Amino acid sequence: MTRQELTEQIRKKKSYLCVGLDTDVTKIPPHLLSFSDPVFEFNRRIIDATRDYCVAYKINTAFYEAGGVKGWEAMERTTNYISRDHFKIADAKRGDIGNTSSQYAKAFFETMAFDAITVAPYMGSDSVLPFLEYKDKWTILLGLTSNTGAADFELQPAGEGLLYEKVLRTARGWASPENLMFVVGATQPEWFENIRKLTPDYFYLVPGVGTQGGSLREISIKAMNKEVGLLVNVGRDIIFSSKGEDFAEAAGARARAYADEMSGYLK
Repeated sequence: MTRQELTEQIRKKKSYLCVGLDTDVTKIPPHLLSFSDPVFEFNRRIIDATRDYCVAYKINTAFYEAGGVKGWEAMERTTNYISRDHFKIADAKRGDIGNTSSQYAKAFFETMAFDAITVAPYMGSDSVLPFLEYKDKWTILLGLTSNTGAADFELQPAGEGLLYEKVLRTARGWASPENLMFVVGATQPEWFENIRKLTPDYFYLVPGVGTQGGSLREISIKAMNKEVGLLVNVGRDIIFSSKGEDFAEAAGARARAYADEMSGYLK
């Protein structure tokens, strides 16, 4: 999916919501466990209920990898079920020496039909460039994350500023806003104005709204640019809105509430 296509979907739906399919089999409604693939069945119904209110889905691959072969099959079935009009993100946080990254890129961009993958930048350019070689595919680089451990490295002094700032400045030279995004956690909204100054034209994938306590209003005010430039991910607060047989309807209603709020912030 190109940047123009993504922006058009945001404008069309008046939403920049990304639904996180962090599907924990121990948390899905019990009545689904009788299905041959309960994770996919859960995801299928969530997707059907939320597709009109979001522009993207993010699959946290750890929840699927933990299930071995069956987990990978559920992930592939889920990815294939999501329509081409939705931006599909593999939240895999890969990043290794070049030949290994090339295989990771092949796995998620060729073998599986993802539009984007999250990548850790701390091994440098040769660990990231293999992902950037794919046309109309996106690399989403970890910028400033929302976990408390971000203080260990990301917020430490490095040169003229902090380490995360050095990452953003350096990565700007690797790719354009056409195929590079940054992960910026929603739980630290005070950093967004500075981050937007460093990367004015780039899209951000923003986790941390909802269960983790990030403010959609603050993020939207401080981080939106002329092309919106935001994909705000909400996972548990949507997909686990209900543990009953009405889980899909509850997820759809929650997604719609987020989309309705987002429509009010769009410029």
